[in-house]
Amino acid sequence: MTAKGTPESNPAYRCGHVAVVGRPNVGKSTLVNRLIGEKLCITSRRPQTTRWAVLGIQTTAASQAIYVDTPGIQSGSGHVLSRHMNREIDHALAGVDLVLLVVEALKWTGEDEAALRTASAGSVPMVLVVNKVDRIQKKSRLLPFIAELAGRDGINEIIPVSARTGTGLPELEQLVQRLLPEAPAAYPDDTFTDRNERFLAAEFIREKLMRKLGAEVPYRLAVSVEKFQVRKDVAHIHASVWVESEGQKGIVIGAGGKMLKAVGQEARLDLEKLLGHQVNLKTWVRVKRNWPQDPKALRVLGYEA
Repeated sequence: MTAKGTPESNPAYRCGHVAVVGRPNVGKSTLVNRLIGEKLCITSRRPQTTRWAVLGIQTTAASQAIYVDTPGIQSGSGHVLSRHMNREIDHALAGVDLVLLVVEALKWTGEDEAALRTASAGSVPMVLVVNKVDRIQKKSRLLPFIAELAGRDGINEIIPVSARTGTGLPELEQLVQRLLPEAPAAYPDDTFTDRNERFLAAEFIREKLMRKLGAEVPYRLAVSVEKFQVRKDVAHIHASVWVESEGQKGIVIGAGGKMLKAVGQEARLDLEKLLGHQVNLKTWVRVKRNWPQDPKALRVLGYEA
């Protein structure tokens, strides 16, 4: 993303890392995408959509906020993949300058309480971001909810927003800028993430799969990119979708290959918009039994087992 100026033009420049944490499905990834103005973090209504901590960088003439989108905090620790995601959160919280704890308006659960404990473990400021306020018909119900949470330990500020519509985001951006430390920019002003195009390609494909498939398969699939090569302004991408059984493979492919074809078409359009040139995407579905519990398979697929 191109900045509205250069960091060198402001001697009191502010820059820092901002961890975005919370339970699954509160809108963390949608919030980060909206703040940086790019489709970076994949989104769906299903838990475990976000599996890695991903940097989304918002640069202006006055500040550079390095948002760290994190997986939803996992309440169970027995699953190897869940442990990977919780470690991603721990790593993201280490050394940040600010924490945004995202919750859903009018909902406070035991998972939110656990997320608050995790987010307040450090000594940095924490802002409670009350998301999805656009879904509240009677806005008067919001004030008692905010007042109840305002007294909880560790919360410095509370701000209501809608990541989907943009309501409250200018105020949130101003607050983040004010709370960041004075420091020079850490990234060039046209950079919006630290992730490479191969990683983004795999994530865009996985997003389409999670949005289209039934309740069970999305948690049991992964995507790897074996080839990413640009020739004559065409990106040639070969990707594998990994599932646990032949039955899951059949679901992903669909009758006559229709499901996999639809997933490929939608992912290709997103990738062409991101990359700015034509994409030739080919996908295969492969079976690796019990991969979410196999540390070796997880490492091969890019997860920390």
